[in-house]
Amino acid sequence: MEITESTIKKILTRSESGYLLNADGRGPICSHSMQPYQGCAFGNALCGVGCYVRFNTYVTKGREWGSFLEARTNAAQSYRDCYRTERQWAQKTKGGMSIFCSSSTDPFIPQEDRFGVTKSLLEAMLDLPPDLLILQTHTHRVTKYVDLYSELQNKCKLRFQVSIETDRNNLPGLPPHASPIADRLDACQLLRQRGHFVVVMVAPLLPIDDPNAFFQKVASVADAVVIDHFIIGDGSTDGKNTKRTDLPAAMALVNPESTSLKYRDRMVEIARRYMPGRVGVSKDGFAGFYE
Repeated sequence: MEITESTIKKILTRSESGYLLNADGRGPICSHSMQPYQGCAFGNALCGVGCYVRFNTYVTKGREWGSFLEARTNAAQSYRDCYRTERQWAQKTKGGMSIFCSSSTDPFIPQEDRFGVTKSLLEAMLDLPPDLLILQTHTHRVTKYVDLYSELQNKCKLRFQVSIETDRNNLPGLPPHASPIADRLDACQLLRQRGHFVVVMVAPLLPIDDPNAFFQKVASVADAVVIDHFIIGDGSTDGKNTKRTDLPAAMALVNPESTSLKYRDRMVEIARRYMPGRVGVSKDGFAGFYE
């Protein structure tokens, strides 16, 4: 993987189109998205196989997903520079400033130890907080800044969304997870013990060997769960982006039904047994609506 440093003029991207714009008429998911890095060190892990960003030519610029990473070293200063303008816009058009970090990378990749871009942004938010910050990750490394989170929670609402798509350690012919399942569950438990709101993101939903045990465990470490399927959640019509990858075939080898929305609906039904009122489905779930 080629690792480079870059600067960015504007670290906050307004949600004026795309997935974050609106939750089925129930309101905007977030006013802004924020990407500390461009590219992702997890691009060659299991989560990277079906990642919708691999088809975003604006990001990839012809490069293979997982082959590049750009650390946006001036991200914190960019945030400070554009904060006032973006906050005013968000309050006027969205009813408040809410930031999704991140939709096109993972903010807690291993290279964060070297560059500290995400940490610098969190520190900037201590001075200039949004109304809501959602931290989305595939790794247990999210717990690295637990003390910083405690400070930040006094300034704004925090929501942690940790992707745990299955109880299986592998899918046939595909690379391993970016982070062990058990470690991610432990990370959820630790964050919740620290008083933070934690959501397990079963997105995209992969085959689950023991759904009852899985959702029972999730219920013990998270405040809510969101279940999404690639057919409606990968940014294309009928999941055609994901169908261009090796993910559906590997899923079908484990459980042929898992590639259908019928399977998602069955998992939602089971999840609701263990987490009544705490289950979000697809876009509504990303927006924080649970039933």
